[in-house]
Amino acid sequence: MATVDGASPAVASMELVLYALGALAALWWAWRALDGAWLRPRRLARALQAQGLRGTSYRFPSGDMQEYVRLGAAALSAPMPPSSSHAVAQRALPFDHAAIKQHGNVCLTWFRSEPRVIVNDPKLFREILSDKNGRFGKQKSILSIQGLFADGLTSHQGSKWVAHRRIINHAFHLEKLKRMLPAFATCSSELIRRWQDSVGDDGVQEIDVWPEFQNLTGDVISRSAFGSSFSEGRRIFELQSEQAQNVVKMSRATHFPGYSFLPTKLNRRTKANAREAAELLRGIITKREKAMKDGHADNDDLLGLLLETNIKESQETGSSKPIMTTEDIIGELKLLYFAGSDTTAVLLTWTMVLLSMYPEWQDRAREEVLWVLGKNSSDFEGINHLKVVTMILHEVLRLYPPILLLSREAYEEAELGGITYPAGVTFALPIACIHHDPELWGEDAGEFKPERFAEGVSRASRDSPALFHFGWGPRICVGQSFALLEAKMALSMILQRFSFELSPSYTHAPFPVSTLQPQYGAQIKLAKI
Repeated sequence: MATVDGASPAVASMELVLYALGALAALWWAWRALDGAWLRPRRLARALQAQGLRGTSYRFPSGDMQEYVRLGAAALSAPMPPSSSHAVAQRALPFDHAAIKQHGNVCLTWFRSEPRVIVNDPKLFREILSDKNGRFGKQKSILSIQGLFADGLTSHQGSKWVAHRRIINHAFHLEKLKRMLPAFATCSSELIRRWQDSVGDDGVQEIDVWPEFQNLTGDVISRSAFGSSFSEGRRIFELQSEQAQNVVKMSRATHFPGYSFLPTKLNRRTKANAREAAELLRGIITKREKAMKDGHADNDDLLGLLLETNIKESQETGSSKPIMTTEDIIGELKLLYFAGSDTTAVLLTWTMVLLSMYPEWQDRAREEVLWVLGKNSSDFEGINHLKVVTMILHEVLRLYPPILLLSREAYEEAELGGITYPAGVTFALPIACIHHDPELWGEDAGEFKPERFAEGVSRASRDSPALFHFGWGPRICVGQSFALLEAKMALSMILQRFSFELSPSYTHAPFPVSTLQPQYGAQIKLAKI
């Protein structure tokens, strides 16, 4: 028997069921969207405000994004006046700086519908970064795309992080770093020779030192990481430099669901770079492992030290397989290129800029270098006794931190500073804001005063320590000694051979990209001495 419209009762019944299921699914998705974009943010806001947390009110649907974009555009619309003040936080992190000023050192903001708590209190800053109980971890939305750039130590958690950190610590031990001094000296000497050759008959030459230092630190990493595989290492540096910019662009689009899976030009390029870098590294690792088995390897570089330590640690733990796989080592080496090159390049660049602005400190640093080292450059003990140079580098890192902000996510309900936060809340840790806080550094916080570090980092600020340029706690940058040793050697060799000042063409415009970079370059006039 047929129904009026020709369909059987069974078919009609099935269609009704499907319609009902479709309607329920639509209602469920609508409810989820309503809850995620409207109800949940308001519940969270009420719960946090009831505990005394101040901050912005949630605005549907974008939260504080419009204000974030507006303040960022306004801050970057004009350069900073050079040498009058170094208030980088207002330019590089304008939204965070304004929120702290209006709502206090711990305040609630909104990244679209997600709560984002800015923490500008050094005690709480240290508590978050020192956490050993798994309450706070890397932001999951960032980790989802970081693997395309470098799935290394900074993105690992738990037992994997512990195992990798233990192995990598051995490679960066000071005694091991001494083996890399020849690589540092070779690369710095090539830079100096190139600059000397470019100086004209009048003994003066203008050079944009920003790309020069990028090349220098890329060469240092390539030589110290891979030794004889320098040319292949140079190509990996080029890929990772581009990849750092690509990942920043991708991170700005993570609020679009499934964006990383779309076949956009950026996504295709990023994935192609990741594949090429991985294949180059895999080839270098395979050749080195074969050389080690044949007894022909010179393992004074980072790759050799890493492979040796991995084998030793695996044997000591009784593991039948290496603790770090080839893919793990590839991830760590890719990370090394960013952490060990871009950050040191910007440190050297801002140091040259500031010593050009303050020639009295340039003279003091040169006098110390010539007194301690003479014309020598590779004296490890001498470099470690450069007190004035160290004070200058610390002050540059305070005023112009390479990494402006760290972020952490509450993986479970967590109490912090008397407030209980639910899982999923993101904590923004604005390094630049803490480094420029007058309550910590005095009313002269925006001024270049290396003497504040005369008695070391621990006595430089009121709430000590408050210098976080290498992070803090168990996850503090493993390569900090490597970076500072490289910077001291390069700077010492420059001071031995050149005096320098800012070019009239220089524009002071610190620009937040993957690191704090000079937006229009760093033009310096060099003069032979």
